[in-house]
Amino acid sequence: MANSRLQSEIEQEIFRDIPLNLTVHPVTGNLRVLANADSIKQSVKNIVLTNFYERPYNPEFGGDVLSQLFENMDPITEYNISKNIRVSLENYEPRVIVDDIITTVYEDQNALSVKIKFSVQTIPEPLEVNVLLERIR
Repeated sequence: MANSRLQSEIEQEIFRDIPLNLTVHPVTGNLRVLANADSIKQSVKNIVLTNFYERPYNPEFGGDVLSQLFENMDPITEYNISKNIRVSLENYEPRVIVDDIITTVYEDQNALSVKIKFSVQTIPEPLEVNVLLERIR
């Protein structure tokens, strides 16, 4: 039974990526590999943290969240942030179906928390990515 479970997990592994912090496996010394859910979460986080005009030849790529951190945080700004994230994920991450985007403003800490809930067809459980953005003065 354990062998069939291991084999089904191996067959289910579809998406692979390397982590951006380039962590090394402690035993083998090779780069760690992100698989399936972790790979998709990293991709979603990268899209959210990328501003417009940051990528050459693709000026509309990204969620453009960081550029809006110094705006007055009112419901309209929060709506614009969540709309930009939703549109960018629909355009640039076809594996993801966005269920909900929740923005929370922490004015005393000059921070914005974005929680993105989404699902993927090949992964049965819903996934969630939390991004905390802070203004540094």
